[in-house]
Amino acid sequence: MKTAIVTGVSRRIGIGYAIARRLAAAPMNVFVCSWEPHDAGQDWGADPLGAEGVVAALREELPEGAGQVEHLAVDLAEPGAPGRVVAAARERFGRVEVLVANHARSAEGGLGELTAEELDLCWAVNVRATLLLVQEFAAQADLEGGRVITFTSGQHLEPMPTELPYSVTKGAIEQMTRSLAAPLSTRGITVNCVNPGPVDTGYASPEDVVELARRHPQGRWGTPEDTARLVGWLAGEESGWVTGQTLVSDGGWSIRTGVPPRA
Repeated sequence: MKTAIVTGVSRRIGIGYAIARRLAAAPMNVFVCSWEPHDAGQDWGADPLGAEGVVAALREELPEGAGQVEHLAVDLAEPGAPGRVVAAARERFGRVEVLVANHARSAEGGLGELTAEELDLCWAVNVRATLLLVQEFAAQADLEGGRVITFTSGQHLEPMPTELPYSVTKGAIEQMTRSLAAPLSTRGITVNCVNPGPVDTGYASPEDVVELARRHPQGRWGTPEDTARLVGWLAGEESGWVTGQTLVSDGGWSIRTGVPPRA
């Protein structure tokens, strides 16, 4: 059974949770990572079950014959954290064939509110940790073929001026995709980036949920399962001819110009 690492699995309503559930049901063994203090410091808060409760819920939802799920709480702002993640996954399951770098540090702030501290933290988590995870993943001597899946948030499609620390560093993920894919392609390792568009993971106010759905061509937000279906395909054998790409899976949100809002 293949093994996948999925970072950013901290809330049952989140994208990481849906991805981990789909890959485990594939079946794959899944090594998940989370850092509860980050969510606790955001408006949406941490999952009421706590990190271990989230993992327990994930295991309970899996069908018979699914892969095993293991968890590591780790702060990816620490320089050595990516190496510990890959080492721990290999110690538990052996070779890791799939890396899903779903983690992110969220931060608001326009040009006038920028601080060096927040910029450094977003860089460390969103960019540095992703690059080092890919480095550790690719350094596996016994890896033949593999899948790397990263995440951006559509910064290459429209501006996000009120979330500069987040948008600039997540935009770098899209930019690094081809540069990572090129050297790894000769080893049969694909590297692709996903832009899931607006996904309802509990961060928006009720009013914003209604308004965005009214403006969306399909009349709704994306769901974590929408994203997980694409990631499941990218993690599988059928996607082997696709690499170095940023895939926009947003139900038409990025091409909504000219589509009238719903009544």
